[in-house]
Amino acid sequence: MSSSLSNQCFESSLTGIFRAWYLLFFLVFLLWSRAGYASGNPAIPGVSPDGREAWLITFGPGEIYFERFGHNAIWLREPAAGLDHTFNFGYFDFEQEDFFLRFMRGRMLYFSIAQPAELEFSFYRQQNRSIRAQKLNLTDTRFDQLRDYLLNEVQPENRNYRYDYYLNNCSTRIRDALDVALDGALSARTGQLPAELNFREHTRRLTQMQFWYYLGLETGLGSPVDRAISRWDEMFIPMVIADEIEAMSLEAPGAGKPLVEVDTMFYTSSLPEPGKLPTDTWHRYLLLGLLLAGLAWLSGKFMPRVWLGGLSFAWVLISATMGLILAALWLLTDHEASSNNANLLLLNPLLILALVPKLQRAVALLLIAGNTLALLLLLPLYQYNLDVIALCTPINLAVAMYLLKARPEETRL
Repeated sequence: MSSSLSNQCFESSLTGIFRAWYLLFFLVFLLWSRAGYASGNPAIPGVSPDGREAWLITFGPGEIYFERFGHNAIWLREPAAGLDHTFNFGYFDFEQEDFFLRFMRGRMLYFSIAQPAELEFSFYRQQNRSIRAQKLNLTDTRFDQLRDYLLNEVQPENRNYRYDYYLNNCSTRIRDALDVALDGALSARTGQLPAELNFREHTRRLTQMQFWYYLGLETGLGSPVDRAISRWDEMFIPMVIADEIEAMSLEAPGAGKPLVEVDTMFYTSSLPEPGKLPTDTWHRYLLLGLLLAGLAWLSGKFMPRVWLGGLSFAWVLISATMGLILAALWLLTDHEASSNNANLLLLNPLLILALVPKLQRAVALLLIAGNTLALLLLLPLYQYNLDVIALCTPINLAVAMYLLKARPEETRL
């Protein structure tokens, strides 16, 4: 996540009347901005003008695909030191050296920043994304630990980190900072606790309303995201951290007291909340697969026989190309989440052999065997890829049947 912030300059008039109106407007604006960071909130509960405070800030999902997982930050206030800033780890730079090469190889660098809290809250209000704020009940010592850790993380020599979608993202960095402030209590509490949902299930529930984005993720993610994880791992989702912090009590000193002193909404989005669990979406992809296969068959009734051959080989080329990409992600990059991908049974690079007439029947059998094996692997949930199976199976079987039945002269390019 990166935001673009701009400053507005006010021009003053030479007339006394305009100056008076300008001063009045400025005072009203100043009072409004201090009254609450969220539009419609008369005040921020628990904010003390001269106290040191640490808040966990959780931003809800947005409409754009890369905003679907939410975001978070830690807001520190220490008036005596001039500190009223949010610290977050969700920034990247397109102008970074070898940016796209790093992205393709799975070696993308993100970085942390600190910026004035009001600017950050204003950005998320403009994006219509909810802002949940939880004031942490920290001793002076723990506040100092958190502040010193975060200030060190935003230093130029320390701010870059190797990004991983699930294991080292903007949310896990916030989790780690809180664990430092709590002397390891967060990791001790959650490290052996089973997660409510694994990586795949969270990904599905947060993206399933976006047809193509969801399908792309389901195609590219391999079996590692289906493994059982701990509650600690599950905090790659910002909202999970907020819920876990809400349920915690303080270890000594201050044992027995809730960790969260204030839990409030600075801004409530009008966007619908994502579901707590993923729902079945394979029906829509099966319908698409049947529709494509059916349209191809129907068009073949009105076109020369070579037409179906052209469509079949087009699908073979698409499948083989997709298979090469999946294989490259697994074998040639550091995208661990894309390794051991059962979708290679459906989108197999070896399908390119169908371009050799003598091997077309073997390719047809490969298509049938790949779909069958993919379904068998799904039964023990080696990898959840039912959506991809639903889309590919009707088309793969139709192409296989064509290759098995077509006369040799119809399958030559």
